[in-house]
Amino acid sequence: MLNIAVNFKREINIMEVKRLKTKGETMIERTEDQFWAYEIDENNSKEDLVLLDNVQFIYELSLAELELKALDVNFEVTNGLREFKILNKSNEQKKLIKRKGAYYKTVDGQLTDYFKIIQKNRTRSVNQYLTHWIYPYKGKFHPQMIRALLNIIGLNEGDTVLDPFSGSGTTALEAQLLGINFIGIDISPLCVIQGKVKTESIYFIDEIKKLKKEIFQNYSSNLFQTDENYYDILNNLSEDERIKNFYRLARLLAVSDNSRRKRDFFNSFIKNIDLMISSVEDFIRVKDELNLTLGNVKIEVGDSRNIKLSDNSVDGIITSPPYSIALDYVENDIHSLKDLGFDVLKMRDDFIGVRGNGRSKIELYNEDMKKSYKEMHRVLKKDKYAVIVIGNATYQGQEVKTVEFTIDIMENLGFKLEKNINKIIFGLYNVMKKENILIFKKVK
Repeated sequence: MLNIAVNFKREINIMEVKRLKTKGETMIERTEDQFWAYEIDENNSKEDLVLLDNVQFIYELSLAELELKALDVNFEVTNGLREFKILNKSNEQKKLIKRKGAYYKTVDGQLTDYFKIIQKNRTRSVNQYLTHWIYPYKGKFHPQMIRALLNIIGLNEGDTVLDPFSGSGTTALEAQLLGINFIGIDISPLCVIQGKVKTESIYFIDEIKKLKKEIFQNYSSNLFQTDENYYDILNNLSEDERIKNFYRLARLLAVSDNSRRKRDFFNSFIKNIDLMISSVEDFIRVKDELNLTLGNVKIEVGDSRNIKLSDNSVDGIITSPPYSIALDYVENDIHSLKDLGFDVLKMRDDFIGVRGNGRSKIELYNEDMKKSYKEMHRVLKKDKYAVIVIGNATYQGQEVKTVEFTIDIMENLGFKLEKNINKIIFGLYNVMKKENILIFKKVK
């Protein structure tokens, strides 16, 4: 009788899974062929270059112009700063902009690759296309900005870019799309899982979909409420860490939704799995449609103060150091870190900017960042560029001059500040209102 009851209960749960999966698939269908922020006009302007519809800030126009200069395009701005006239136009120049550009909608009336890429979006946020949206992360990069910066510092297919604070993996994904190899490290294992899932999942989507069916077949009423049962089942179902990372992150999305937004755990889990799989499939489709050569991606848990790379081994650096003085990254992700089984109290000793109190906290942060910047200088090739995106945070009511500190340290190490671009920042108004895009060249 007990076996009959268990089997009956399992059948009911599997039926419930199917019902909720249908809801998730319905949401996916609603996002099909939606162009959330960009209108496709079949009568596109025949001007040489037209900016994307969402370009609206001065820093974006500055980056768009720097990007064109880096691509050896001579131009003049027309039509109220919305369009560009190319002065040295050739088929090769047009092809280059169409293939690599970040801020342009059309070139001679033809839609750019980037415009087509950002249409693959399962969210209502224009910046969260492909797999960028997977897992909420405070202070993440704007992916369009990263694509532009990769071009601005002159990186090409086959080059290698490093992000020693790889965070949610934005630079990893944008480098991958441009055929640029990426090396990323982060002290947070949660961040490493995010970056890996966003960039690796396209290579084994069939295995991911197969495991989804097995997880549902092993479903029980308390499976998703206890981390031990869930992770044990994952380990029993697959030996491939890449596939397990996908389903770890799917669970952590539900943990986050439940903790931050009080959403139903199981509904969130089912919906997010469907959306994650669809986003990965979007990635595969756009890769094939545009015939993209993807860059190799390597992301590992590591320490920016002790980078395990050879001297003069990377072609560029793009990173944003943690705003840990004002934003406690351990506390912010405590629900997910605990779910993964980490000792969060012990982790605090390793995170930059989290240790100490009052003045000692700032001093410890500065000492750690000196070590990190010294390591960046060591691993970057001479005459190559390091981009640091950072802002002056507010701590205990006082502004911490992080930007000035960074410029001073970098110049003392042998970098020359080439550009300092002010950028408006969203989502962190309580700790900072703007940040600076600092572009350094290693001159000695």
